[in-house]
Amino acid sequence: MSANDLEKRITVLEDIEAIKQLKARYCAICDDDHNPDQIATVFAEDGIWEGGEFGKAQGHQAIRKLFEGFRQLISFSQHNLMNPIIEVKGDRAKGTWYLMGPFTFREKNDAKWLAAAYEDDYIKVNGEWKYQHLRAIIRMAAPYAKGWANKV
Repeated sequence: MSANDLEKRITVLEDIEAIKQLKARYCAICDDDHNPDQIATVFAEDGIWEGGEFGKAQGHQAIRKLFEGFRQLISFSQHNLMNPIIEVKGDRAKGTWYLMGPFTFREKNDAKWLAAAYEDDYIKVNGEWKYQHLRAIIRMAAPYAKGWANKV
């Protein structure tokens, strides 16, 4: 293996690790009361957050406003992510992840389990990975006390 090939492989591994750190920062922002002041830091300027019935927003201001709404809707969340598959191609990448986590919704103090799949597009901006398009695809939402067996 040439030094050039080795350098390319190391760069891909470093990019994958940087994307994992980006996802971890995103989860920390969500679990910090869906912090609207921090969310734009992980998205490209024209980035998109899309989550089915939870909404869709494009650009920093719109995503910030969406997260202000999440702050009013959700009093607690714990984003537990697993099984990342990340493919890097230069300054662009794609990733899939699975989420399983407890959430509490403010209106009725309603505790739920949520399971989702994330399908993400990433872009490297000035040497830093950002979300270009984050898609949260809800797979299951079930009451904490009753579980999901009758909901799936």
